[in-house]
Amino acid sequence: RKALDLGEFQVYYQPIVCLHTGLIVGFEALSRWHQPNGVVQPNDFIPVANETGMILTINRELLLVACQQLRKWQEHFPSEPPLFLSVNVSPRQFIQPDLATQIGRVIEQAGMDPACVNLEITETIAMADAERSAVVLSELKALGVHLDIDDFGTGYSSLSRLQRFPVDTLKIDRAFVSSMDSDEETREIVRIIVMLAHNPGLKVVAEGIETQAQVDLLRDLGRIR
Repeated sequence: RKALDLGEFQVYYQPIVCLHTGLIVGFEALSRWHQPNGVVQPNDFIPVANETGMILTINRELLLVACQQLRKWQEHFPSEPPLFLSVNVSPRQFIQPDLATQIGRVIEQAGMDPACVNLEITETIAMADAERSAVVLSELKALGVHLDIDDFGTGYSSLSRLQRFPVDTLKIDRAFVSSMDSDEETREIVRIIVMLAHNPGLKVVAEGIETQAQVDLLRDLGRIR
């Protein structure tokens, strides 16, 4: 609470790159906590913020600041399609009955085109209550935003179940990406995820690419970010 009052939370931007062109096509916005004596790691404060409900304020401010920043980048670096923004939806947010209304207000306040906003929901959250998730995701989709399933492959869903949801993108969990250049079985799992995702027209984002070998392997699999 004190950190919020003191403005110690900052927004970091992780670039999202199209492996086909090598161009930055968007950014994922992430909250980072800067104390006077150092940075508090996300794993140390995000779970507590979610449990206490403080994550609602943190993520609302993150979305507003990130949308305002993206508009500036879009003006300075015009592209077609325009740069987009990805933000995470926390478990505490996802159970809010007026989630779509809340997010819609922030996007409107920032003057952002909803089509340039990607909302990321983890596979575990989405599949915890599939029927309710389908309703919530439909309400969010009606705003005009895009929907991503984050950390795909770590939960217990399947693409056949995900077809019930109006999602646009699957994000392959970094646990698969980080070992795909050294483990043939993991590499095959990634290939199958990409193939199955592309069949119904879903986009694919690979998280945590850190080596050229990973880039080369993923580029060979098709259009991936």
